[in-house]
Amino acid sequence: MSRNLHALPFLVFALTGCRQDMHNQPRYKPLAGTSFFGDARSARPVVEGTVARGHLHIDTARYSGKVDGQDVDVFPFLITRIDLERGRQRFNIYCAPCHSRIGDGNGMIVQRGFRQAASYHTDRLLKAPVGHFFDVMTNGFGAMPSYASRVEPDDRWRIAAYIRVLQFSENATIDDVPTDKRAGLEAAPQ
Repeated sequence: MSRNLHALPFLVFALTGCRQDMHNQPRYKPLAGTSFFGDARSARPVVEGTVARGHLHIDTARYSGKVDGQDVDVFPFLITRIDLERGRQRFNIYCAPCHSRIGDGNGMIVQRGFRQAASYHTDRLLKAPVGHFFDVMTNGFGAMPSYASRVEPDDRWRIAAYIRVLQFSENATIDDVPTDKRAGLEAAPQ
């Protein structure tokens, strides 16, 4: 029993720290009315000029693919091998079902009877600036919907870079291969 008496002051001290003042603060349910504010709204309007974290898009070319309303013809950041791998991965997920893995516009969706997708190997798209591909992924074009909500802006640039790789590989000749690598190609089985 004396053991319980020694614990009693500690218990009383601990219970006095358990006040409910912080838990019972006045609050409002979202969009509920209130008499506290003059406009009777509990949800306060966003302060003018507020930008959500991660949405400060100062670099117009990077987030729209355009400068002064014209498609850009350069990538807004350096494209590395890792970026191309990521672009290939995203392309195979989002683009290949319609455009096919080689970009000829004959993907599985098209083979199932849906509208023909664009081939990246036409003269018009071979000459198109890279900003065009970014813009189409962002805003959609024809039967293609916008992928802005599904694919992050930098991944759209990576996909555009991979499309350029597909275009180059489709039209490449042996002269495009460095001379020290040609022997390995000629020895490889077809």
